[in-house]
Amino acid sequence: QVQLVESGGGLVQAGDSLRLSCAASGRTFSTYAMGWFRQAPGKEREIVARNGWYYGDSVKGRFTMSRDNTKNTVYLQMNNLKPEDTAVYYCAASLDWLTVKANDYIYWGQGTQVTVSS
Repeated sequence: QVQLVESGGGLVQAGDSLRLSCAASGRTFSTYAMGWFRQAPGKEREIVARNGWYYGDSVKGRFTMSRDNTKNTVYLQMNNLKPEDTAVYYCAASLDWLTVKANDYIYWGQGTQVTVSS
């Protein structure tokens, strides 16, 4: 069992940066692949980053995912934010280290809202 808690969201202006954090409970955290997803109103949930080496096309070059297994925490550094990045951001855990499908992630946080004004 893994519990995930995101933090760091907020209201920013276009061009600003934010860093999201996802704190995980459980001694087996390092065995799980981690991903960041987002969901905007009226849109499907989409993958943002996975394991620090896969990024969605819309965020490549602007977002960076990192992981600290000693702190059971993953991060999402978001730079040069755009209004279209506005969404609820979720971290999630999967036993499948290659998947980008939301359905393959078995543990989810509650989400944190990111709003980017123009």
